[in-house]
Amino acid sequence: MLYITNSPLAAATAGTIRVLPNMLFFLLAGAWVDRYNRKHVMILCDLGRACSLASIPIALAFHSLTIWQLYITAFIEGTLLVFFGVAQASGLSQVVPPEQISSAMAQQEVVEGTTILLGPAIAGPLFALGPLFPFLADAISYLISIVTLGAIRTPFQTPRNKPRRHLLHEIKEGIIWAWRQPVIRIVNSLNTLAALVNPSSALIVIVLARQQHASSTTISTIFVIGGLGAITGSLLAPLARRFLTVGQAIIVVRWLFVLLWPCYLLAGNPFILGVIEAGFNFVDPFEDVAYFSYRLTVIPDDLRGRVISACRMFTAISNPLGQFFMGWLLDKYGPRPTIIFGWLVLMLVATLFTLSPHIRTARHPETLSTDQSST
Repeated sequence: MLYITNSPLAAATAGTIRVLPNMLFFLLAGAWVDRYNRKHVMILCDLGRACSLASIPIALAFHSLTIWQLYITAFIEGTLLVFFGVAQASGLSQVVPPEQISSAMAQQEVVEGTTILLGPAIAGPLFALGPLFPFLADAISYLISIVTLGAIRTPFQTPRNKPRRHLLHEIKEGIIWAWRQPVIRIVNSLNTLAALVNPSSALIVIVLARQQHASSTTISTIFVIGGLGAITGSLLAPLARRFLTVGQAIIVVRWLFVLLWPCYLLAGNPFILGVIEAGFNFVDPFEDVAYFSYRLTVIPDDLRGRVISACRMFTAISNPLGQFFMGWLLDKYGPRPTIIFGWLVLMLVATLFTLSPHIRTARHPETLSTDQSST
């Protein structure tokens, strides 16, 4: 968008359109993937994304690319990502045995961290070769995904025996089930509050780095260091299950966030900012792997898509609101008051997690079964 318009506003609009489906379609996607074959949903989503992205280099080749095509492509990509993501998260526990869910979640975190780390590094040189090459490569990657998905023979869901009801009734059923689970309800509620702060950390880092006169390359290096922390934490997170319960992992990680956040105030150079980012990204997977594994285990398969989509709706709403509000605080009052405000919010979240008896006693269901059998 910047290439053809040189307009930051147009680029920002495309980015907004790209994430808009998160708020519009999460609940619908959950009901959809619980109704139909999840693997087929994922393959259709990849096929749609491959076609939509391939339209960009085709239009560029014929000198007919418009901003409206980019807006439409952004919306299609965002929409299909929502459906693909819910189907993938819902089907994971069917593809691997229960005892391997934590390891599978950790591997997924590693893959996501690696792609986030390497994606921009690959896209830059590709775009330098020609603006059509990043989109062409992305379209090809979706075709590769279709082939690999087709090679998986394990069903992504249990057989569906229940008669279908009205779509809104099925969506409501997933929301009610999630709300009646104390651990899931508390995590969703407090994550909504924390999401008003956490996503703005990247913006805070950029503002602080610019105040230290860091170059664009240096700022990129900060996030590379942070990405290395994420990959390392993801690799080690499954080991924490040996000595931390689900609730303990959540509480420990939240208090580590509280300890790390004010370090932004003490960061005197870009390298220290990179270390702080690596610290956040290192500890985060310890909660994600523990809690997401717990959530996958306790949700019945026929409700999994609807419950996961209901959970994701909480942060899908608060994330953009939080980024806007924290951006306003940075612009109006500067980094120090913004960091202090974020610290207070994170401290409140950690305190509420710690005070919750449901969180403190949360454990993996199979662990409870083993303990009961031993007794």
